[in-house]
Amino acid sequence: MLSLESTITTDSIVRVVDAFVDAIDLKSFGFAHVECQEEGRPPYHPSVLLKLYLYGYHYGIRTTRKLEREAQTNIEAMWLLSDLHPPMTGARTKCPVRLA
Repeated sequence: MLSLESTITTDSIVRVVDAFVDAIDLKSFGFAHVECQEEGRPPYHPSVLLKLYLYGYHYGIRTTRKLEREAQTNIEAMWLLSDLHPPMTGARTKCPVRLA
């Protein structure tokens, strides 16, 4: 059986992005929802969305729809997001980030 971990090379940019985002303190940068409330459906962690945006910036992916497609089809993006598929329509309305 093929695992995502074995398909990503050790010098891949997604490993750098993953290590970078995991090393920074998102709360000190003003990211909301770093600590989730106990009620309701929990939002995607800001680190997941930041990883996806940095991935998209590196590869020149400028639209949230294309980022959503990458998260569902690209093996590197799947590994980076731990096989989560955040719906970018919610990110587009709640967290408008212009990548261009």
